[in-house]
Amino acid sequence: MADTSEQSTGRFEPKAPVHLAPPKDEIMTREYLSKCDGEHEGYPVYVAIKGTVFDVSGKETYAPGKQYHVFAGKEPNRALGMSSLKVEDAKPEYDDLDDSQKKVLEDWYTFFSKRYNVVGKLQQEGASNL
Repeated sequence: MADTSEQSTGRFEPKAPVHLAPPKDEIMTREYLSKCDGEHEGYPVYVAIKGTVFDVSGKETYAPGKQYHVFAGKEPNRALGMSSLKVEDAKPEYDDLDDSQKKVLEDWYTFFSKRYNVVGKLQQEGASNL
């Protein structure tokens, strides 16, 4: 079987050009991220994948009541890898996913990185704010 990794990267390209801002490396707490779910006035809408936080504000599909709202304000690595829209799957842990599911998660990371601005990184568990 031929290696299609380079060929498949093109499938993640947006249909229309997207002009992204330079990625930011601001450290963000999970508590702050949880408020960025489209339900807290004055907060943007964010989705984190593998510790990287993407700004999905203005994208209707992440609004309350819409298909992907389950991901808003969370780091839904497990759900993305499993192609699941279940609330109980929208959690950060994904080490026990099989290789094909980890590849799906990586594909989602690539998809988001070509469409949404990176606004920060999640604070590591147990790290202080100093």
